[in-house]
Amino acid sequence: MRGTRTAAIIVARLIFAGVFLMGAAFKFKFVGMDATAAEIAAAGFPFPLLLAWVAAIFEVALALGFLTGLYFSEVAVVAAAYVLFLGFSFHGPERFAKNPMEFGFFVDHFVFVAGLLFAAVHGPGSAMVVRRSKI
Repeated sequence: MRGTRTAAIIVARLIFAGVFLMGAAFKFKFVGMDATAAEIAAAGFPFPLLLAWVAAIFEVALALGFLTGLYFSEVAVVAAAYVLFLGFSFHGPERFAKNPMEFGFFVDHFVFVAGLLFAAVHGPGSAMVVRRSKI
């Protein structure tokens, strides 16, 4: 049972990291910073190109936190707050009132937040973890 638990935790961490790396990759390469900035501007935020770059770098940092396990619980809580922010900012009530498909995207963010909070409480497991030095 212990091996199954460890495998499940590693797979979950890889999924978390993969989702954030995909988000960053879309910003950096597939969709591009200009298209990302246009979405940010459409949501009403100032400095959209700067925010697009900050978001992409932030998503890479979150992925590294999940992959290394360093500050894992803190990374998971910050990631949950970020995902909640994204859900409300880009798929929230004002969006799904105009387009019912947005409601599904909005709700999906809460499922992801639930997983992140569960991970924050239970930690990174014992495998694939960079340990913090106690100074």
